[in-house]
Amino acid sequence: MKKLSATGQKWLKSLHIFFASVWVGSAVILIIVQLFSKPNDGGELYGIIGTLDFIDLFILVPGAIGTFFTALIYSIWTNWGWFKHKWITVKWAICIFGIVFGTFWLGPWITEMSLIAKGAGLEALSDSTYLNNRFHSLLFGSFQTATVIFALFISTHKPWRGK
Repeated sequence: MKKLSATGQKWLKSLHIFFASVWVGSAVILIIVQLFSKPNDGGELYGIIGTLDFIDLFILVPGAIGTFFTALIYSIWTNWGWFKHKWITVKWAICIFGIVFGTFWLGPWITEMSLIAKGAGLEALSDSTYLNNRFHSLLFGSFQTATVIFALFISTHKPWRGK
């Protein structure tokens, strides 16, 4: 299969870094806002959680998908390959885990929190489902964010160079 030119690889690298930055940045925001926001009324709570849901769906998800597809292009049309280096395999595992876990658990938890906050207002803060979703989205969202940040570091350091 034909490989990307040097210029094409530079563009691909720029896009990959951009999408990964969007993914990491929005993931960090989702955690920080949940940890430090103190809404005074139901409207504020819904505004905050609704905004987090928006960030998740319209910023984080496109960042994750863009990261996946640029990584796919890297694997197919450059010499990096799929499993040529252990660090690439680790990055693939992190990317796929992050997308699957975010799609089926993290995203739905935030969406449900938004719906509960919309209906219950500040009373959502005593709703068991809301609290359970908040706890899990903070715990596992922090873990996922840490793993994606770890992927950024291994991209720079490229440890485990052998197969």
